[in-house]
Amino acid sequence: MLGWREWVALPEFGILQMKAKVDTGARSSALHTVDLETYSINGQTWLRFTVETKPKNGQLIECHAPVKDRRLVSDSGGHKQRRYLIETQLVFGHHLIQAELTLTNRDSMRFPMLLGRTAMNLRFIIDPHASYLQGKPNLSLTVKPRPTTSQKALNATE
Repeated sequence: MLGWREWVALPEFGILQMKAKVDTGARSSALHTVDLETYSINGQTWLRFTVETKPKNGQLIECHAPVKDRRLVSDSGGHKQRRYLIETQLVFGHHLIQAELTLTNRDSMRFPMLLGRTAMNLRFIIDPHASYLQGKPNLSLTVKPRPTTSQKALNATE
């Protein structure tokens, strides 16, 4: 069971905890990012982006991920935006899931991450009156972080 807001970790990016708003009205999940750039490794498009763990005054973490897709997403105001889509692991309490995230600037939002119903797909029941039911993420479930750009470049030349 999840509350309307939960603590989440993104272990592949070294993000040990951040707040996420659980939104069953949103189909896709979104992560607050800034300084988004594309680059190529062995013909595959990758993204370099900065995650701000708390809009306006959070920790800044540089991340790298391969592009899974670009999708047209409607925001809460009905405005359509084409966003990059990545796939990564999320940890809620003792649950480790694979989820798709769109990358966008959520600076004006209260939560740096929005967890949509596709990520929760038949995994959780939501209690809209409760918060942080899963507690802090269990980091023993985490995996090694994704390699940095320099590590990927070295691996590509070996």
